[in-house]
Amino acid sequence: MEKTRSDCPITCSLDVFGDKWSLLIIRDIMLRGKLSYSEFLESEEKIATNILVNRLALLEAENILSKRVSPTNKSKFIYSLTRKGIDLLPIIIEIMDWGAKYNANCPRKELGKKIKKDKAGVIKEYFEKLKKQVI
Repeated sequence: MEKTRSDCPITCSLDVFGDKWSLLIIRDIMLRGKLSYSEFLESEEKIATNILVNRLALLEAENILSKRVSPTNKSKFIYSLTRKGIDLLPIIIEIMDWGAKYNANCPRKELGKKIKKDKAGVIKEYFEKLKKQVI
C-alpha cells in the first residue's frame, strides 16, 4: 500500500487488513480451506460481490494472497496465502480466542475449544499445514 494515515505500526497494519471482510477472507482460507471466489461468496457473512473483488485484489496487491488458475478448471482462480499471509495466523487465532472469551453470542466450537486448551499447539499445527500449501 502506497500511502498510510500515519507511521503508527497499528495504523499501517490496519490499512492492509483492518476491515472485517479482509480478515474474514483470510480466516476462510486459513481455517476453513476455502480457495475460490465462489466459496468465499458462500460464507455465512454474505459478502457483496463488489467488496469481495476489491478485497481479493487488495490482499493480492499486498502479497498476503496469491492467485493462480485452477488446474482443474481454467476459467477459475484459486487463492492461497503467501508466507506473509500465513504470518497472520497467531493474530487470527488471538482474535478468535478473544471473541469467544468476551462475547456470549460466539460460543467456542471445535476449533475454539482446541484453542482454549492448547493455543500454541493449534498455531503450530496450522502453521505446518499452511506452509505446505505455499506455492
